[in-house]
This record gives sequence, C-alpha cells and structure tokens, in this order.
Amino acid sequence: MRLCTLCQKERAVLKRPKTGQQICRNCFYAVFETEVHNTIQENELFKRGDKVAIAASGGKDSTVLAHVMTTLNERYGYGLDLFLLSVDEGITGYRDDSLETVKRNEQQYKIPLKIVSYEELYGWSMDAIVKEIGMKNNCTFCGVFRRQALDRGAALLQVDHIVTGHNADDIAETVLMNILRGDFSRLQRCTAIRTATNETIPRSKPFKYTYEKEIVMYAYFKKLDYFSTECIYSPNAYRGYARAFLKDLESIRPSAIMDIIHSGEAWESKIEVKVNTPVDGRVIVGSCERCGYMSSNKLCKACVLLEGLNKGLPKLAIGNSTKYKREQDKRDASARARVCDPATPSGRSPS
Repeated sequence: MRLCTLCQKERAVLKRPKTGQQICRNCFYAVFETEVHNTIQENELFKRGDKVAIAASGGKDSTVLAHVMTTLNERYGYGLDLFLLSVDEGITGYRDDSLETVKRNEQQYKIPLKIVSYEELYGWSMDAIVKEIGMKNNCTFCGVFRRQALDRGAALLQVDHIVTGHNADDIAETVLMNILRGDFSRLQRCTAIRTATNETIPRSKPFKYTYEKEIVMYAYFKKLDYFSTECIYSPNAYRGYARAFLKDLESIRPSAIMDIIHSGEAWESKIEVKVNTPVDGRVIVGSCERCGYMSSNKLCKACVLLEGLNKGLPKLAIGNSTKYKREQDKRDASARARVCDPATPSGRSPS
C-alpha cells in the first residue's frame, strides 16, 4: 500500500496531474482548496463586502467553483455576498437540462440564482440562430452574446464582480488559438486573471492555475451534482482542435499546460496594442450607439451580429465588417430603387 506523500498516514488514492504527487483524498481536498485560496489572495480578486456573481452553467467547472467559493468564503471570512448567474442560450436538449442542475445547486449552496436568456435579450435563441446559419460559425454568435449577457445579468443583480470557471486548460487552449490565428491583440489579454474596463463589471478566473483533470477529480470525490454533456452545437468549434492538440501535449509532458500559460503571460508584457489605451489597468472604450454596451466602434459586435441575423446577412456579419457594410449599402440602394421605380409592382411614381 502506497501512503500519501503529504500526510504519510492515509493510503494514496490519486496521482495529481499537476504535480505528480500521490496523495490521499483529504490531502487532495486541502491542497486543491488552498491553491485556489492563494490565487484569490495573491491577486487580490475581491474585497470584503463585494457582491460576487458566479457564472453558472451547471457543468463541472462552474459547479466546483460554486462549491469552493462557498467553502472558502465561510472558512476564511471573505465577507462576500454570492449569487449564481446563468445564461439560457436556448439550446433544446442541452441548456434546458443543465439549468435544472443549476437550480439544484441554488438549493444545495443556498445562493440566489438569476437566469437571463438570449431570447429575452436579443430576440433570438441559439436553436433559431443555428437554423439560420447552420453548424459552422455558430460559436461566434454564442460567444459574443454570452459575454454581453453575463454583463447584463450582473448589472441586473448589481454585483461588483463576476467569477467564471475558466481553468488552466481553457486558458492554455486560448493562448494556442490566438497564436495559431495570429491574433496578438487577444494574446496580450487572454492570460489575465482579472479583466475590467471602465464600462464593465470586473470578472476574474480563480481557477486560472487549476488543471481540468483535478477539477473533475474534486467533483467526483466530493460527489457534486453537475451536468456533463457537451454542447450539441460545438463539435466543429475551432477550440476543439486546440483542445485535442493540448491533450496530446499533456500526455507527453504534463507541465505543458502551465508552460503555455506562462508563455502567454510573457507575451502579455511585451506586445504593444495600439487599440484602446490602458489607464490604471482599465481599458478606455466607447459605447455602442444602439444598445449602450462597451464598444470601440459605433456598433458593438453583438449589435452587428444581430443586424446581420435580422437582415438576412448573418454570415457576412461574422467576417469583414467593411464587406458587410458594403453589402448592406448595396441592398439599401437596391431597395430604394425598387420603391422609386414605377415599373416595379410595389413601387410608386416619384412625387
């Protein structure tokens, strides 16, 4: 029988993917929770009295985050007022089932729950969007809408902070995606543990240095109630290819995840991004002239995507905005010509 390398008393039941240590269950709980606590403290993510929304999807990451945040808040006296915030994208057979898990979490952790939906915010569900554009590029719509929906839900709750369940694997995948796409603007920002602008509620990632495998182990040993089905619209997502590549790297070199994150952090300090000027760590941006959400352009990305959906040009709205505007101008000119041409059935003679 192999004893735990930490306490030397109990039988080791798992080998930590992150460190290779063979430890017992209780020691695993202790080191897992302590590492998250240290991440919170070292990065000064919260202050006493903060109202904090936990972005809850019902999946393993957000469920473990809700459990750990509740535990640490009580154990260390953070003095936080916690809420669960969920986004209903409108995916039949997936999100409706996962939200039932979140509702059970509300009762289990005694944390108030707020649910906002794409349907009520944008007038479109993801089912309707996919029906319009197909399986390709649907994640672009969902990602843009989800980020704004979280901010709007947090504003309704009047919270000071949002925490998400993004783990070390997620961040390493994002670094890889931004390198492969040559997106150095996002590469500069993607490893930040805390993000905020002058327009939005700060959000942070307490699991930034926590391996996905350890989150799964924690949920399993603690017998937490979570939803484990993958999104039915994500099989063709670009992130899936980065994830598969990362898993291959991890099988050869377990430290690859942290190595990639540290590489991203090194890039963060070297790249100069000319768009938006940081002031005291907060990025100055404008506001969308249509919905008021933060944007460096006249219309935020969500409004551009919505306009594309509503006008029958969803695929053009995803890509080059200049091309989209040019196509819109052509359509508008064509529509005006039809109205003014007396030869058209719906036209009328110019006055």
